[in-house]
Amino acid sequence: MSKDILNIIDSRTGKSYELEINDGNIRARDLRQIKVNEDEFGMMSYDPSFENTASCKSSVTFIDGDKGILRYRGYPIEQLAEKSSQLEVSKLLIDGELPNKSELDKWVSDIKSFNSVPNQIEKIITSFPESSHPMGVLISSIAALSTFYPNSKEITDDKENYENICRLIAQVPILAAYIYRHSQGLKIVPPDNSLSYSENFLNMLFDGDENKLNPEIISAMDALFILHADHEQNCSASVMRNTGSSEPDPYSAVAAATAALYGPLHGGANEAVLDMLSNEIKSVENIPDFLDKVQKKEALLMGFGHRVYKSYDPRAKYIKKAADSVFEKTGTNPLLDIALKLESIALSEDYFIQRNLYPNVDFYSGLIYQSMGIPSSMFTVLFTIGRTPGWLAQWKEFLNDKDQKIARPRQIYTGYDSRDYQDLESR
Repeated sequence: MSKDILNIIDSRTGKSYELEINDGNIRARDLRQIKVNEDEFGMMSYDPSFENTASCKSSVTFIDGDKGILRYRGYPIEQLAEKSSQLEVSKLLIDGELPNKSELDKWVSDIKSFNSVPNQIEKIITSFPESSHPMGVLISSIAALSTFYPNSKEITDDKENYENICRLIAQVPILAAYIYRHSQGLKIVPPDNSLSYSENFLNMLFDGDENKLNPEIISAMDALFILHADHEQNCSASVMRNTGSSEPDPYSAVAAATAALYGPLHGGANEAVLDMLSNEIKSVENIPDFLDKVQKKEALLMGFGHRVYKSYDPRAKYIKKAADSVFEKTGTNPLLDIALKLESIALSEDYFIQRNLYPNVDFYSGLIYQSMGIPSSMFTVLFTIGRTPGWLAQWKEFLNDKDQKIARPRQIYTGYDSRDYQDLESR
């Protein structure tokens, strides 16, 4: 069978090279053979932000940004959000297949068996100032978990890895709820194993408040966790893999991924949307002036556009449906009118259409969380709960990938050539 080959001619030397094409791509390392002098390192590809570099082969998540497609293990995100549950989707992401009933029952039972955190962790959380940003406390708390489970360093032990995967999926929501309660000066509410995953989380947040625990709100929370569960090789997933490549315990890797998610260009975007709606636009009447500033690059339009999607974010379509069901129970969010009008105008103007600035997942999620009574500082914490299974799926896949080794990107050096040290007096 003939191989697919990329032929390259180096105009500097006149030499030609044949690079084998596999799965439509070449290996970057094959570029190393291209050099002018034999003592050179060889050619590299320069790719800031890794916009066109594949760092791994993965079967977890598929995205076609041009067509607005997102699939977990081949299943369309719309079907999973509509028909599945967060724990079922977690099992799908981590193991590759939807579980049958007995497998799902065992999975749920195993996760609930880890539905508590060490007492010392609660003390660590409550030792932070109540004014601390919840994400800073969460990063610290997840990292601290590793000290209570020293065997988690045995990452070649499948049984140990399984237990730590279950433990992280169970305990990150507990940490999140404890952090919220502490930030509000409220007593800690322990987990309740009689409740479903999302119901238990909401119960820990709101201490049994029936207005916060109706089926529509529980269902919306579960859907939001599903919609945020994984998103291919994004910033935090790449950090999870890169950190995992040095073979620490999974708690440390998840803490690193959580730190990457913290930023406003990643997980903090929905918090930025609310800030834009409430503090910059403020009213429907101000929308035209604000959009004019956006076109003049004097303001940022948060919650629109996506680095991957060049059409409507498929998650945003379902989130808008979830928003309607939540608002029926909680009442209309006062910012919703602004959001709806902003979306309507932006989707009708050529400037935004030509730049593919369609609403993304962050545009409506913050409005939903706010209507549930969750403060904006907690939004990225909720994102972390949803994304934890995806990170763990990426980590597990990385461990089983024989092509992978410790991450070590190259650089193009632009500094001084060799120079001699000068004494302080002569500088």
